[in-house]
Amino acid sequence: MKLLKPSWVSHNGKPIFSVDIHPDGTKFATGGQGEDSGKVVIWNMAPVLREEDEKNVNIPKMLCQMDNHLACVNCVRWSNTGLYLASGGDDKLVMVWKRAAFIGPSTVFGSSSKLANVEQWRCVTILRNHTGDVMDVAWSPHDVWLASCSVDNTIVIWNARKFPEIVASLKGHTGLVKGLTWDPVGKYIASQADDHSLKVWRTMDWQQETNITKPFNECGGTTHVLRLSWSPDGQYLVSAHAMNNSGPTAQIIERDGWKTNMDFVGHRKAVTVVKFNPKIFKKKQRNGSSPKPSCPYCCCAVGSKDRSLSVWLTSLKRPLVVIHDLFDKSIMDISWTLNGLGILVCSMDGTVAYLNFSQDELGDPLNEDEKNAIHQNIYGKSLAITTEAQLSTTIIENPEMLKYQQERQRAEQANHRMTHEAQAHKLTSVVNGESLEDIRKNLLKKQVETRTADGRRRITPLCIAQLDTGPSSIKQSSYTMEPMKALDSRFTERSKVMPGVTISMAGLTPLDRKALDVEKRKKGRPRKMDAKMMMPVSHQPFQQVRPVPVDFTMEPPVYLEVENEVSAVSGAKLSQLRCSREGREWDTLLPSRVITAAGSSDVVAVACADRMLSVFSACGRRLLPAILLPAPMSALHCSGFYVMALTACATLSVWDVQKQSAVVKNESLQTILSGTQCTVSQSLLTQQGVPVIGLSNGKSYCFNSSLETWNLIADKQDSLVQCADFKNCISSQDALVSQGPLALTQGHNLNAGRLASRLSSTPHHLQHGMTLVFLENQLASALTLRSSTEYHYWLLIYARFLVTEGSDYRLRELCKDLLGPVHKSASSAWEPTTLVGGLRKRDLLRELLPVIGQNLRFQRLFTEYQDQLELLGNK
Repeated sequence: MKLLKPSWVSHNGKPIFSVDIHPDGTKFATGGQGEDSGKVVIWNMAPVLREEDEKNVNIPKMLCQMDNHLACVNCVRWSNTGLYLASGGDDKLVMVWKRAAFIGPSTVFGSSSKLANVEQWRCVTILRNHTGDVMDVAWSPHDVWLASCSVDNTIVIWNARKFPEIVASLKGHTGLVKGLTWDPVGKYIASQADDHSLKVWRTMDWQQETNITKPFNECGGTTHVLRLSWSPDGQYLVSAHAMNNSGPTAQIIERDGWKTNMDFVGHRKAVTVVKFNPKIFKKKQRNGSSPKPSCPYCCCAVGSKDRSLSVWLTSLKRPLVVIHDLFDKSIMDISWTLNGLGILVCSMDGTVAYLNFSQDELGDPLNEDEKNAIHQNIYGKSLAITTEAQLSTTIIENPEMLKYQQERQRAEQANHRMTHEAQAHKLTSVVNGESLEDIRKNLLKKQVETRTADGRRRITPLCIAQLDTGPSSIKQSSYTMEPMKALDSRFTERSKVMPGVTISMAGLTPLDRKALDVEKRKKGRPRKMDAKMMMPVSHQPFQQVRPVPVDFTMEPPVYLEVENEVSAVSGAKLSQLRCSREGREWDTLLPSRVITAAGSSDVVAVACADRMLSVFSACGRRLLPAILLPAPMSALHCSGFYVMALTACATLSVWDVQKQSAVVKNESLQTILSGTQCTVSQSLLTQQGVPVIGLSNGKSYCFNSSLETWNLIADKQDSLVQCADFKNCISSQDALVSQGPLALTQGHNLNAGRLASRLSSTPHHLQHGMTLVFLENQLASALTLRSSTEYHYWLLIYARFLVTEGSDYRLRELCKDLLGPVHKSASSAWEPTTLVGGLRKRDLLRELLPVIGQNLRFQRLFTEYQDQLELLGNK
């Protein structure tokens, strides 16, 4: 062992109350008393470790001095990442420091020019809550929380990701709280106070786990600090200032049952500080000797008011080394280097000491694999590889929660295998080594362009054969069509209709025509249609609405053929509708020219130029007498037994043909069109009969027949859609909902965290609020659209977000709504199923339980609703 007392580490003779070595070992911080304020100093570690660096005048010793604290600094602690430094002082404040961009050396205020700050550290946040001196601060594993304790008898838990948000305020001590330490497992935090007690608190609900008083009953007097420490394996907690047979001790408390049967003895005065080495050791093997299995052990340093330091190994009954009279006054703080071989100690006399050990003295530190194996054996999981999101699930006390976690892991592994196989199958959709998309692109590059005599461009049509990628491919015609000239009054339009797809016979755009499989009935060129017949039936503020296919299913396709003016009887021109499905055909005659037709798996609807709407069954049986519309048809949709008619005078009607009832009756669109210069650009009808209207300004509305209101379900200009960041809440198990009505309405505008990278400067609470509002909007919209798949999808994402963010009140309210009343009550308006597809609320709650179980903070909530569901059984 080597001992060094660097005299240049000083607060100008003032006390140094705290010391902490940076995780990377390149620097250390001290905190204490300044001239007329508190002082935090960051020092270079190199001159401490190497004598040549200490003598080199070009190597700076002091890196930065911060005098922001108004009174003495009692504690300094680096975060586990080393990015932040926290300090607490007699000014009742906790300050969090971060290194700033280098702008050149700056002179320390009030000092000579020789003292210059080599590094720039700035205070990024000041935490105000304590009403007394802050005595100790401590970062939790993975820097999720920062804890501070004070002479106001409280411990405050700060959210380290959302400063200055307070997670909890722990009250229970009746004396000055002077020490804190986190359980390395992340399950507990321990505190010691002048009230002769040591308390252990649970991190899942911030309630007291145990209160230990027996070892401290005999303690008389007090110490400036009571710095306790937890062993790196989490098995032992060692206190400061305990007594055994009237002698000062450091009490060893076992995690298993919080037993107090052992202690470190020998100091003549009260123990002020205890600090465990971060490494776990094993007995060093002598050269040439065969390795023998040995029990791993920990190393602990103990400092006392008697100015001495002792270093203990848990494998020995006596201390490894005791250094008497190391300082002139009491030892105040201890810090180990990350490699476990060096230790810095500070004293109230204003000096520090550095001790350097060898592996021959301490033993061989376990490597990460060996350390992980110990954690795996004790806790069932390696703490070293536990991520922040998984930290709360390290220890599971509820056996039901453990069962859910194991089932979830197995399901994820199975899903991963299935996804991998599906991707491998998808990659085989190539022809001669080329993907279908590449083949199309290469063919298009071969097109021939010429110029006519008048300078116009002419592109020679190229026949591109259809490349089928699956049974749902839509066949395209292999010849070109000139817009507005493809239809004739005697020309047959044949369309392959999937359920929910509309076939418009007037006002077609080229994009609409791509969905049509047009067949020539006669040789030669079709006759030109009368200009009047080709006019789209559109009147301001309406334009011809391009139909949007929704809710595609694997049902057999329906083929519709319409032939206008097929014959004339008594001066009236008849039109013919022919329908075929699975080889079965039927046809019917209509007394007027057909302008649009639509079909589903259950009904076929046809709108004629005389404003009459006819509805037929799948077998051709007329279901209703012809319906007289208030104006010419602009858009027609069918979905199941629902028929939707959108007229040119801006009215909307939806009928349930099966029930012979009106779902929406001549509802005016002026409510959503008034005050805007917009037109209707999109319309669709969901499988549940909910009409959706999209406007040219990017907003989409659905009509809520229960409330008789128009509800906004999509806005492509909404910043919440662009900025909501929920990508971490999407599971690989979630089914894609790209074909649901909400997804189709919102289109490509929906992109989780699309602008998240641009919002790096946005406060986390604002980002959290935007995401929360967006997810709740999605859930409410899916409910209004009665889209069960999308409601289920967004409910799971919403629950994961609440669990991740720790939104206790919203999560509890959600669970309460899904569970409903345990006992039947006549006054209760709770319904066991949602408005969406008959989903049972309690089944949804059962699905949410594994999600809630991901955060140990909600273990009580999990257990509460798990027990309730078990009592209810299948009710």
